[in-house]
Amino acid sequence: MFPLALDPIAFSIGALKVHWYGLILGFGALAGLYLVIREGKRFGIPQEFFMDMLLLGVPSAIIGARLYFVAFKWDEYKQNLVDVFKIWNGGIAIYGALIGAIICGIIYFRYKGYPFWRIADICAPALLAGQMIGRWGNFVNQEAYGGEVHETFLRNNLHLPDFIVNQMYIEANLAYHHPTFLYESTWSLVGIVLLMVLRRQRFMRAGELFLSYFIWYSIGRFFIEALRTDSLAFKGGSGLASFINGLWSPMKGLGFEQGYLDPNYGNIRVSQLLSLLIIVAAVLLMIIRRTTGAAQAHYSDPIVSSKTLAADSVAAEPEGTSKENASVPQSDLNHPPLKEEKKE
Repeated sequence: MFPLALDPIAFSIGALKVHWYGLILGFGALAGLYLVIREGKRFGIPQEFFMDMLLLGVPSAIIGARLYFVAFKWDEYKQNLVDVFKIWNGGIAIYGALIGAIICGIIYFRYKGYPFWRIADICAPALLAGQMIGRWGNFVNQEAYGGEVHETFLRNNLHLPDFIVNQMYIEANLAYHHPTFLYESTWSLVGIVLLMVLRRQRFMRAGELFLSYFIWYSIGRFFIEALRTDSLAFKGGSGLASFINGLWSPMKGLGFEQGYLDPNYGNIRVSQLLSLLIIVAAVLLMIIRRTTGAAQAHYSDPIVSSKTLAADSVAAEPEGTSKENASVPQSDLNHPPLKEEKKE
């Protein structure tokens, strides 16, 4: 007799059921907000800016995450479109969330007059914090787990507490599984510390902390993704599949085996391939931005909104200055021309 799995319903208000999944995601968003507000104070950025960013960014991220997931699972949703909106049952993709959040950020930062790369750098540790906490929503829902393992591996090798070990027993499979949620959550925690150390280094240029976030997360996601049994996948060339499996092979030396992937569904995991592409693209972008001079500003340099500069410029104009004399030198305004002398 195994202990019952955790109830995914936290509490109910009448007919409304509040899921742990949503509460955990919300807590992750608030933790990220706290980090960006705290770091934003160093640059004199008002906290209202980040609060509005959260109000816009979270819905954009959820929409992007769900659309990304549904696009790869369309055959399962096209007959029942109502299920597309049931995000409390899981089924959102982090890479889709990032796409939605970045698009929102580009528009919102431009509207506020802040350079995208500078604000994105501030947000980098917060993104990892949200992902670190959000993965525990998968834990409660018993989803996004890895392949089968022995109970002794969880208890003796990983030294996990009972509540995690018990939750990793999937009754439908009558087996214990890799706690991939925990692997990714721990990887994100280490990444937060790394980014906080990097952002204090003088050599960091604008945008490089944000790109470092992508590199760090994608490295971890590449190796963890292969352990899962629910990966989004597609059928690709055998050469590409062999290349990806070869890069992952060092994990076998650590005692890990890849999770089952139905060959009829696909042979290349989407997140693994995307992780590799993101790592290469981020490194190239760092090099290009440095060589072209696009990354001249350092992380520690002041951040000023162009809207604030424009407002200060208008406020600095002397009273009574009109459009007609706006281009006239100030010295000419203070000393009008002498009257022309009468000719004798």
